[in-house]
Amino acid sequence: MSQLENTQCTLVSHLNYGDSGTVSVIEIDNSNVVVKEILSEPSSGEADISRRALFLGLNEAGAALIYNPVARKITIEKGCPADVNPSYSYIDKKNNRIWFVNDGDKETGNDALNCPQGGASVMVFSLDEKPQLLRCICVGRGHHVVSYVANYAFVSNLLDGTIMVLGNDETDTVNYLNILHTINLLEPNKEKDANVDVPNNAFPHGMVYSSKTEKLYNLNNGYGTIAVIDPAKKEIIKRIPLPVSSNLLMSPDELFLIGKGADRKSNLEQVMGRLSVVDLRTEQVVTVLDLPNYYPSTYRFSPDGRKLYVTSAATGKGVQRENLEIDTVLVYDAQALPELKLMNTLKVGVADCGRRPIAFSKGYVFIPNPTDGTMSVLHGESDEVFTSVKIGEPGCKEILFSFWNRSVSGS
Repeated sequence: MSQLENTQCTLVSHLNYGDSGTVSVIEIDNSNVVVKEILSEPSSGEADISRRALFLGLNEAGAALIYNPVARKITIEKGCPADVNPSYSYIDKKNNRIWFVNDGDKETGNDALNCPQGGASVMVFSLDEKPQLLRCICVGRGHHVVSYVANYAFVSNLLDGTIMVLGNDETDTVNYLNILHTINLLEPNKEKDANVDVPNNAFPHGMVYSSKTEKLYNLNNGYGTIAVIDPAKKEIIKRIPLPVSSNLLMSPDELFLIGKGADRKSNLEQVMGRLSVVDLRTEQVVTVLDLPNYYPSTYRFSPDGRKLYVTSAATGKGVQRENLEIDTVLVYDAQALPELKLMNTLKVGVADCGRRPIAFSKGYVFIPNPTDGTMSVLHGESDEVFTSVKIGEPGCKEILFSFWNRSVSGS
């Protein structure tokens, strides 16, 4: 039996300190908690993040799976470079694939190594026994969100204001993992320049599909609207106003959309967080909950669909930032939707940074505290803190979870 199979629960996380990072592993077995740090190799010295090694996750023996984008090879290593690229990823459960998205460089949103003609890359890896890169696809510029619908994958491009539709049926050898169509998210009446087309200021961020309505919903953060898309026709059929939102989440019953965001402009001394609920049966916003001095960073439903967890983090400047509550997690009753009924306020560690993710595995809830360099581990049933363990040095800027092991879910 492998090293990881001996444990009840294993969580792999990457701690980003800016120019360097570390990978930590939490193993829980019969209430015994062990934290291991994967060996940090010397930095590559690459200024271009697209040329740095990509950390995929750990194999069953606990060794690091590293993809070298220059050599285009996957190797199994005892450790990983300190400046490894911890890319965001999306699991394709139907096809047993994982898609890693590349934001491109900070100035242009382009990936010069993989997409010299322009755009950024999406890398599709097989999650089969022997991992392999199936294809590196050049899509649009900037950050991407991926949603899988039937035999297609929809990929949004933040800096272009578009969604690209890719074939995702491996039996269709002609269209598989190829770009078939591009949806332009432009709303001309919301642009200052009448000649704008692509790129535009839609800034898509947040895309989910409902099997109940058979529609795809994409949040245009720049316009404050949701584009309702017919995935079969690959066209926008309606727009729903949703201001003060920067992301979308689908409810477990697929009848409600939950938007989250923050107002930093109305009051220079206070950040006003917001959660909004859209009823997909009426396509109307039915609940708006403002959260004074609370920046809702990441939100996810528990695996059983009973609870909605909303983590806190930091945003804003000066007094706004100083007044923020950055050491709590809000827990809502998901079964009360569309009402946002608060069940619990959990005290955890500090996240004086822009993002605090959340993960679920084997009945545990994992809440990282980047500023403290710790991880709070909760019992999922009671939300009681089981333990808080050190996973790295204080002052972490961002923590990302590895979903290579499919027993872990979250963001």
